[in-house]
Amino acid sequence: MTIFWHRRDLRFSDNAGLYRALKTGDPVLPIFIFDRNILDKLPNKTDVRVEFIQRSVVELAEAYRAHGSDLRAYYGYPVEILRELRDALSPTAVYTNRDYEPYAIARDVAVKELLDEHDIPFYHFKDQVVFESDEVQKQAGGPYTVYTPYMRRWRKQLETRMSTYRGKSISFYLKPYPTEKYAGNLVKEAAPSPVPTLEEMGFAPTDIDIPPKEASEETLAHYHSTRDYPATTDGTSRISHHLRHGTVSVRAKVRRAMALDDDTFFRELIWRDFYSNILQEFPRVVNESYRREYDSIPWINDEQQFQLWCEGRTGVPLVDAGMRQLNAIGWMHNRVRMITASYLCKHLLIDWRWGEGYFADKLLDYELASNNGGWQWAAGSGVDAQPYFRIFNYHSQQAKFDEDFEYVREWVPEYGTDAYPSEPIVSHKFGRERALQVYKKALAEARES
Repeated sequence: MTIFWHRRDLRFSDNAGLYRALKTGDPVLPIFIFDRNILDKLPNKTDVRVEFIQRSVVELAEAYRAHGSDLRAYYGYPVEILRELRDALSPTAVYTNRDYEPYAIARDVAVKELLDEHDIPFYHFKDQVVFESDEVQKQAGGPYTVYTPYMRRWRKQLETRMSTYRGKSISFYLKPYPTEKYAGNLVKEAAPSPVPTLEEMGFAPTDIDIPPKEASEETLAHYHSTRDYPATTDGTSRISHHLRHGTVSVRAKVRRAMALDDDTFFRELIWRDFYSNILQEFPRVVNESYRREYDSIPWINDEQQFQLWCEGRTGVPLVDAGMRQLNAIGWMHNRVRMITASYLCKHLLIDWRWGEGYFADKLLDYELASNNGGWQWAAGSGVDAQPYFRIFNYHSQQAKFDEDFEYVREWVPEYGTDAYPSEPIVSHKFGRERALQVYKKALAEARES
């Protein structure tokens, strides 16, 4: 038999690697591994991401059972589990979809070495992005590091190969993989295998409310005009966590976005590929500033102020509302993500890596490439980043995007009372002037040296 290993692709339909495994004609055994290398490091045992993944794996198992098969789900260390499966089943091959994060790459190298010992091929395929970094390159060669020309080349690349889908011309890169057509090649299972529960893995359930996999027609129709207003009901698609864990197909989302009259949502999806491509080309950005001179900035890193930022008690209403939303539901509106990040890096002069790490611990839709890209954009240190001298004025941002303080009052109920700070921990005027001086001096010295 052939093994198909699910990771960031928790769906049966339109799954690139699964389709290729099924098409070989060999019986395919699908598996998923709750990775203890990741789970054991999580400090919060009521982690909404773990619950979302566990629920999604249960749903995936049910999809397989509908086809007379099942998903075998394991809790442990991937190399050890795959060694046991290798020795017990002697699979003809192991198929999976690619993951571009450093840990995943190192894990897959170890798995390949394990399988090579028995001459078992390890095949992996593109699935979580439309284009990988080597598919969208400058005409003279090399990756794009500025979004707009990347976006133009990305869109042009769609047109280089056209195909037919349901009688219509469509880009080959967006055509769905018909996994259902080959479902008969799945291993038949007489009895379902239980999926490990949260409790069995040392976690507790939460009251997480998971948005649907599809944004409403109304949301997408008005996306261009509502997406920046955090108090707007259904102003954004809220599918980022589904894209992160592959419970939906990015190809399907792009096809839907292209059918809209306005291309704002379409361009937002391209940002995902852009940041993924940056991580693929420059893995050092995980721990370093893309613009190396920014690593010379003498961050203040006041731990007390950082804690106030984390708890949403800075005295800046929009920042506090965003952080409390993040802490409560594992998600924050994107406009507010930019404002909270800018306040931490510029006004508080706290290293962007501190904020990125906190978001990584809290975000249900945490995706290393996008999270890193967003934080380095806010700090000025990344590709196509906001220049260091452009610093969000949280007063004007409040007036423009939450004029009536509707979003603030939802998440900071004490705002406007004596219980809320009368002054922020760092005011805009002082913080802006200090940041300009510190950045300018540090960058000038770094470039001279």
